Amino acid sequence: MFISRLSIIVSLNFQIMIGIRKAVTGHAFFEIKCRMRKKKGTRMFDHFNMVASIYDKVIRVYDHKQMCRLLDLPARVRLLDAGGGTGRVSQRLCPLVDQVVICDMSRAMLRQAAMREKLNPVRARAERLPFADETFDRVLTVDALHHFHNQRQALADMVRVLKPGGRLVIEEPDKTRPFVKIVMLLEKLALMRSHFLTSQQIVKWLNGLGMTTYVENDGRFIFWVQGDKSQ
Repeated sequence: MFISRLSIIVSLNFQIMIGIRKAVTGHAFFEIKCRMRKKKGTRMFDHFNMVASIYDKVIRVYDHKQMCRLLDLPARVRLLDAGGGTGRVSQRLCPLVDQVVICDMSRAMLRQAAMREKLNPVRARAERLPFADETFDRVLTVDALHHFHNQRQALADMVRVLKPGGRLVIEEPDKTRPFVKIVMLLEKLALMRSHFLTSQQIVKWLNGLGMTTYVENDGRFIFWVQGDKSQ
């Protein structure tokens, strides 16, 4: 998992350094296509637009059997993939559910998702999902929560759109593991503004929202939090 992730982060750091050199010297040795956006008076690299075209080629293949077990699939349900990007995870889940909706903020990532069959991409922040209360039977977020600007609000909104009796599954890197700490440092150097949570933090917030929670981990890098919404 993390070798592929490191390759993306190293590539981002390299492109950022080239961009800085271009800004300082006025000379471009490489053509860098990098979208920027303003945030709180600063300019910030739009990382996922930069890597969208290669993301699926280098990022890890997720544990499909584990995800199906946690989501209790197959089932006749509507599934939301929050921060789902290119749809690399939810594409394989499509045959197991009635409908899949992907929400993400990266236009380039969503363009990749739109090229896959049966995925419904929507550009939206996880903190302000454009869906009515109790719309989805399952909500999923894989390797994305640490990128959300307001994680507590994102969790609250994912619970809001979840139907009674529905299930939320979160997959995240385990920040207590030494190798993940290296990834955290590299993402910081890449100006990604990631904020990694422990499983205990996520459980505390979800319990505060009335969810019944369970935690699993792979013993190496990853943990999963499953939250069930009461009927």
